[in-house]
Amino acid sequence: MSAPAPATKNAEAEAPTGSEATRASTRVRVGDEIVVRGTTAGVVARDGEIVGLHHEDGTPPYDVRWAEDGRVTLYFPGPDAYIRHLVTGGDHVRAR
Repeated sequence: MSAPAPATKNAEAEAPTGSEATRASTRVRVGDEIVVRGTTAGVVARDGEIVGLHHEDGTPPYDVRWAEDGRVTLYFPGPDAYIRHLVTGGDHVRAR
């Protein structure tokens, strides 16, 4: 057995992957951002804002306002999507 690979120095800036991404995308709040990865590494294909929930616990599907054209659609996230949760603090809002 080999030792696990060391964590990267910039791990916090990387998008979540695998089960971590699944957990991150399963519970959201209105105002969170959804990002759908492109087919090329590091390229964002689409992003939008969660503007509506269909379940009180924040599980999919979501109503998303897409940044590219402002359209609102019903969206069921797949494995290529992740959520950037917004954290409120004081007078500002920032992505977590």
